[in-house]
Amino acid sequence: MAPTGLATLITALHFRPLQVRPMLFVPILIFSSYANLQSFKIDSAGITAAASGTYALLALRRKQPGSSLFGTTLTVRGGVRAAAIGLAVMNTLAGAWVYATGDREAEKRERKEHPRWTEDK
Repeated sequence: MAPTGLATLITALHFRPLQVRPMLFVPILIFSSYANLQSFKIDSAGITAAASGTYALLALRRKQPGSSLFGTTLTVRGGVRAAAIGLAVMNTLAGAWVYATGDREAEKRERKEHPRWTEDK
């Protein structure tokens, strides 16, 4: 999953009222998307896994006001929070798998054979 999706959900949850600590993950996830566009797929997966996993752990530790017996409120905000945590966990697992099994030499070869953002095509 794209890290920008998680960055969008984090922004929706924590921008108003502004909560600084969760919002620190947004530029990291945006940079990870940029690195992926520059053909650094394995490194981007590692950055995404680290940031998403840290966000998921911190989000699960927060106590939600008015939480029900099951630990979450049945509101739109609760649904967005559940989606953000679920996406963060999926990004963590997928990013860790790609980072652990990625072939850096093949990725380097692909960057040299198919350069992006160059003038001579």
